[in-house]
Amino acid sequence: MVHQTMKMNTTMASMASRKRASMGQVPWRAWTALAAIVGSMAACTSVPLGPPSAPVSAAPGAAAADAGAPLPPALALPRARWQPVRWSELPGWGEDALHEAWNAWLKNCERPPSVIAPLCPQARQLSIASGEEQAAWMMRNLQPYRVETLQGGDEGLLTGYYEPLLDATRQPDATHTVPLYRPPAMARRPWYTRQEIESLPEARAALRGREIAWLSDPVDALVLQIQGSGRLRVTEPDGTQKLVRLAFAGSNEQPYRSIGTALLQQGAVRDASWPGIRAWLVQNPQRASELLWSNPRYVFFREEPLADFDAGFGPRGAQGVALTPGRSIAVDKDSIPYGTPVWLASSGPAVQLRRLVFAQDTGSAITGAVRADYFTGWGPEAGELAGRLKQPLHLWVLWPRS
Repeated sequence: MVHQTMKMNTTMASMASRKRASMGQVPWRAWTALAAIVGSMAACTSVPLGPPSAPVSAAPGAAAADAGAPLPPALALPRARWQPVRWSELPGWGEDALHEAWNAWLKNCERPPSVIAPLCPQARQLSIASGEEQAAWMMRNLQPYRVETLQGGDEGLLTGYYEPLLDATRQPDATHTVPLYRPPAMARRPWYTRQEIESLPEARAALRGREIAWLSDPVDALVLQIQGSGRLRVTEPDGTQKLVRLAFAGSNEQPYRSIGTALLQQGAVRDASWPGIRAWLVQNPQRASELLWSNPRYVFFREEPLADFDAGFGPRGAQGVALTPGRSIAVDKDSIPYGTPVWLASSGPAVQLRRLVFAQDTGSAITGAVRADYFTGWGPEAGELAGRLKQPLHLWVLWPRS
């Protein structure tokens, strides 16, 4: 899934960012494996806010072995430096309910990177193991590396994203007048802007017959396009309803611009949260199109069935596996390859997080070494958390030992 990030905060994302890595520090075998991965990658649930329900402690034997083993050299990627550390340096290690992350491990093993694949048979066997056994296995097989910028900074930014859950109709009616489209045939790139799509006859003609469903609120459509996917309760022509997923299928390739930032720059609002934006639109309905058109990017979708077996997971991320609420993050793939287990630590006004997650997605606003977008799930509660998430971040990749 490809998404943009628009926060419910008064300022938009800006990443904070300490030692320079040299390629000579990287052992040949480790770098070859790492570079292969990076090269190939180039080719109504919400996350609980409280502490983990069943903390685990790492096995004493594994902890002792970790304390005495020599650390490997640092690793360098195009946009990041990985600095080796002890497991004891991971804040909160031993407190996460690892069994709650194991479904994400199993999803990760559906399309694992080549370096992770040898661990997958054991990871599957450990799906019914205790948290202590899972922690000890990870400590034996994985080496933690603190993620830093190439300049040495190790603090970045955590934001969140989610799947909106919206009501829709299969055919337009008096209230449902906002279409969601499948991708058109594009004779030019970039294609028409949002304003042109909604106003030029030739653009409308190119999209005729490609409507998937209709919403009642153009702001809901914009939110869905920003998040990159969502769930629809669709009313069919015969009156029946069904739940479907809309997944990202392409865009008009125009740049993304935040409508919240546009309002802030105009001095129109002090609160650029979605509630603040909606309140401004209620007071200024005649300027709604002008505001929405300030973001020229337009996203197209494909419809996917939402079966019982996958309803507990999110859409497929850029790795090609279904995202797990609270355990999947979007990253910059030039800093952290898809499929990498990651230890995430972030404390802020929205939530405290110290947990195992997996790098399984990307986003156009997710760039830089210490940068992640946290998948919170779907529906209003997940949206509320995702909208509040904008806080400091530290990351540690958990890389197979050589």
